[in-house]
Amino acid sequence: MGRLLRRIEELRKPLLQLALDFVRLEDALNILRKLQGLEIPVVEVGTPLIKSEGMKAVSIIRSVVPEETIVLADTKTADVGALEVGLVSDAGGDVATVLASADDEVIKSALEEGVKRGIDVVVDTVGVRDVSSRISELVGFGGHIINIHAGIDVQVLRGVTARTFVETVKKLKTIYPETHFSISGGIKPRDIKDVLSSGASVVVVGSAITRAENPRDVVLQFLRAFGYGV
Repeated sequence: MGRLLRRIEELRKPLLQLALDFVRLEDALNILRKLQGLEIPVVEVGTPLIKSEGMKAVSIIRSVVPEETIVLADTKTADVGALEVGLVSDAGGDVATVLASADDEVIKSALEEGVKRGIDVVVDTVGVRDVSSRISELVGFGGHIINIHAGIDVQVLRGVTARTFVETVKKLKTIYPETHFSISGGIKPRDIKDVLSSGASVVVVGSAITRAENPRDVVLQFLRAFGYGV
């Protein structure tokens, strides 16, 4: 069990995950400076940032956030699962992600390496058409945290957002009560009530914070709604 899973089970309330989906590291660091002093449970080094800046982005962000902050590297691994989980661990990350659409062997190797390394691996369902069917297999592989995710292109072209998945997560929680779900995809402050009703353990928010005129105010809205004394 890694730090994310432990934190979820200890707190028993949703964790806010700040997605730093930038291309330039300096832009990500600038947002973190604006949010300095706020206790954000999970900071995500976004996929574009990792592809642009490399794993050094994980190491640098790990070095500038508080020790208690969980750093998730959104690797979206599609192959060499164990290798990429190892890279995240070596860079100081607490969590890696693997695609639910990847081959079963990739997912299993990523999950197994996570256990060996003592870090969590989130299985990301972005691009999976029949999420409900795939979940049963992912749970069987040992997936403890599964991300129900509407990708950016899907949000733009189909008008799908995380709010679309609220009922899906509710149903999945009744079937898999011991499994934790994160939810992501264009979440805004106006969605807080719906997202909370889903029972998601982690709520991923990106542009609603990073593009806000006052990102501190938006973070505080989420944290207060989730029951944090801020």
